[in-house]
Amino acid sequence: MNTKHPSRRAVLSAAAVSVGMIGSAVHAKPNVSTNQSNKDIVRNALEAWSRGTNAPFIALISEDIRWTIVGHSLIAGTTNGKAELNEKTNLPFVARFNRSSTKFRPVRIHGIYEDGDMVIVHFDGHGIANDGKPYDNSYAWFLTMRSGRVIAGTAFFDSIAFNDLWTRVRP
Repeated sequence: MNTKHPSRRAVLSAAAVSVGMIGSAVHAKPNVSTNQSNKDIVRNALEAWSRGTNAPFIALISEDIRWTIVGHSLIAGTTNGKAELNEKTNLPFVARFNRSSTKFRPVRIHGIYEDGDMVIVHFDGHGIANDGKPYDNSYAWFLTMRSGRVIAGTAFFDSIAFNDLWTRVRP
C-alpha cells in the first residue's frame, strides 16, 4: 500500500473506523458552536477522548457515515452507516479493552489539519488489551465534515499491529 500520497477521502474513512469507540453517547448530538471550525470540533472531541471520555467523538459520527479502512487489515473495507460501523468495527474493538483499566485512547496528537470540509488527524493510540498486553498504533484519519458531523472517513493504521490485537484478543 502506498501511504506517501493517500487520497483525503481514503485517510478520513480509515480514521473513523479504526477508532472503535462505543458508549452511551452512540446516538448523542455533538455540542457544536456555530462559530467553531471543523478542525476545532474534531480537536476538542479528540482531546476529550485522550482524557478518557470518547462520548464527544462518538457524537460527531453521523448516522449515515461512510467509513473506509484502507489496506490489508482484517477489518479493511467500507461500512455504510453508524450501525454497521459499530457492529463490524467499533463494538468488537472496544470489547477487546473492556476488562482493562487502561482503555484505548489517543496518547499523542501529531497534528490536525483542515482543508475545506476535510479534517485530517494524525495520532498515536495506546491501551492495554484484555489479555494484559499493550496495543499501540499510529492512525491517520481523513474526515469529511458536514454541519459539525463526520459524514465520511478514511483510516490508515499499522495493519500488522492491528491484526495481532484482533486475532490475539477475542471480544
